[in-house]
Amino acid sequence: MKMIFKLFLAASILIMGVLVNAQPPCPTCPPGGGGGTGGTTPGAVASPIDMYLYILAIAAILFIVLYAKKKQQKQSV
Repeated sequence: MKMIFKLFLAASILIMGVLVNAQPPCPTCPPGGGGGTGGTTPGAVASPIDMYLYILAIAAILFIVLYAKKKQQKQSV
């Protein structure tokens, strides 16, 4: 149980660090972002993975918790 709590605490600290990151925009970047255009379609997003970032993060946390539980059950046997 301590292992799961530590993993949850580390994941929540990481997520909170990403959410409160308040960096100013790049001084050398052109106005309006200037990035994210695809190869042949102008104005398209470069990587469609951005739409599923939250789902992938949740899935990663679930896999970590399941792995920790499995490892903990092996040690107790």
